[in-house]
Amino acid sequence: MTRQFHNALNRMALFTALLLVGLILFYAPFLRIAAANVLLNGIIIGTTVFGIGLCFVEIFKLLPEYKWARAYFSGRKRVALPPRLLRPVALILRARPVRISGTTLNGMLEMILNRFEDSRESVRYITNTLIFLGLLGTFWGLILTVGGFADLIGALDFSDESVLQNMQAGLTRPLSGMATAFTSSLMGLAGSLAVGFLGLQVQLAQNAIFREVEDYLSAHTSVATTDTVATVLPQINDNLRQIKNTVTQ
Repeated sequence: MTRQFHNALNRMALFTALLLVGLILFYAPFLRIAAANVLLNGIIIGTTVFGIGLCFVEIFKLLPEYKWARAYFSGRKRVALPPRLLRPVALILRARPVRISGTTLNGMLEMILNRFEDSRESVRYITNTLIFLGLLGTFWGLILTVGGFADLIGALDFSDESVLQNMQAGLTRPLSGMATAFTSSLMGLAGSLAVGFLGLQVQLAQNAIFREVEDYLSAHTSVATTDTVATVLPQINDNLRQIKNTVTQ
């Protein structure tokens, strides 16, 4: 669990560093792309930065859970309770004996999975929002492009000798619409990929903790053996037979 958790955190840090280096190296082209539509592209950039920060917040929230699991599994039973994800499991393990039943095991694992899923919803929503913003910019740019060409064709006077100059001047609006469409799509997809990759690393770190908890709980689960069942079933049959006899009398 230690190696997998640290590997996920290191991949997130390395990926973010590569993003910063890429922005520094291609600073001028990035500004030209963002300037195609300052409002929409600014929203996409802000959402991406927020999503990246949220991914780091989520993985650092796993540190108390990770520390509790490592301390508890090493034999230190009286440790501080984890704050959020594993807290119900810790409370159950503190109140119950070391051995648990198969039903309790299934309930604990399902509880952990549900809490992990809830913690990942915010990152997924931001990823989907970035894709939506990219598509919104695409359609917005297409609307501007079509409207610009329509206005340009309607305003042209082909009997005028300066029609080519007027056409050249009128192409500004359609071309700006195309720039909005392509740049917003590019930035929305790039932002969703960045946040999605970091969200995947958070999920891998959560899965590492979940597998460790699953292995520990499975090793301390009491399962009814065949001998036990063979001993209990005759007693149950005798009791049922006695009840039947009592009812018929």
